[in-house]
Amino acid sequence: MTPPIRLALHYVLLFGVTGVSLPFAGLWLKSLGLDGAEIGTLLAVPMLARFLTGPMIAVWADGFATRRAPIAILGWVAVAGYGAAALVEGYVLWTLCWFVAATATSAIIPLIDVLNLRVARREGFSFSVPRGCGSAAFVLANLAMGALLIQLPVAAVIVWIVAGSALMAVYAQFGLPAEVVSAAGRASGRNRFLGLGRLLADPVFMMALLAIGAVQASHGFYYGFSAILWTQQGLSTGLVGALWAGSVIIEIGFMWWLDPWRRRLGIGPWPMLAAGVGAGVLRWTALAFSPPLALLWPLQALHALTFAATYLAGVEIVERLAPEDAQTAAQTLSSTVSAGVLIGIATVLSGPLYDSYGAGGYLAMAGMAALGGLAALSLRRRLGSGRAGAGQG
Repeated sequence: MTPPIRLALHYVLLFGVTGVSLPFAGLWLKSLGLDGAEIGTLLAVPMLARFLTGPMIAVWADGFATRRAPIAILGWVAVAGYGAAALVEGYVLWTLCWFVAATATSAIIPLIDVLNLRVARREGFSFSVPRGCGSAAFVLANLAMGALLIQLPVAAVIVWIVAGSALMAVYAQFGLPAEVVSAAGRASGRNRFLGLGRLLADPVFMMALLAIGAVQASHGFYYGFSAILWTQQGLSTGLVGALWAGSVIIEIGFMWWLDPWRRRLGIGPWPMLAAGVGAGVLRWTALAFSPPLALLWPLQALHALTFAATYLAGVEIVERLAPEDAQTAAQTLSSTVSAGVLIGIATVLSGPLYDSYGAGGYLAMAGMAALGGLAALSLRRRLGSGRAGAGQG
């Protein structure tokens, strides 16, 4: 198999898991008797902890000879955590098991992104193409689980997640390209920590992470409670899965066709980030008013901008602002801020917002997306004509 196909297959397995855990974990947790605040807190704990776990895992991962080795190990940790969550009883134990599993799964994403970036640059293919295959798997997982839940108990959610994680771990160990970590990347643990410290001390780099992360984190309420809200509106689980799938189909089209076209035209990542901000404010504001099904479809199509455009812009901006020997740490920090600390805060707030205001909680997410836009605008002004070239590319 060619390197793009080998990478694409791992993205397929990875997002085959998250395509079920993101929209349907809330339903499974609710079936265990948890309320909105408990669900929000449980889901948020691993996100908030990523401020510590993310950098630690990044430094640990760069100590291996190949980039696939830590990905495989983290896959097996996820299997153990999710499997244990299905077997234990009690809120504390569920939270602990979910913390272990979700921490491992989320840590895989920046690691496979760095591997994809490296191989794509050397082999001459677009980073977004294998990544788009992961989005396609996300769609299929959405549709499949939505259909299965019509006939099966909600426990099918956790069974799927455990089985998918096991397949992902096996494939990472034997199927991913054996990309070697550079000698600079495998510097001593002390030097890797020093490189991480330099990134944390760079105000321009950290402002970029804040701008990107706020827009991505504005999905927190949507990830945790959209399935619950839509089923309360009378939509079937199959239709909920189709709504999620529809949003990701548009995302796939963006990654496979629009993003390569954007690169050929020389359009940099900053306009994409701006588009994500505007779409986020519009999407979350509209969803706060529980629109009818006819309006949900076009609002879901905005996912191509709120997620895909923002995600790809973030990967590109971070790659170009970070030094060559700190790429893993840089991408992990970005993931830590956006898919960790900020979305963790958003998810913690989402539980009480859902309990108190229902769909009105989306308005807080619109405000978070707007804050990301303000941070991006401030950063662009600060970069000026000097360092801006690195971010525009």
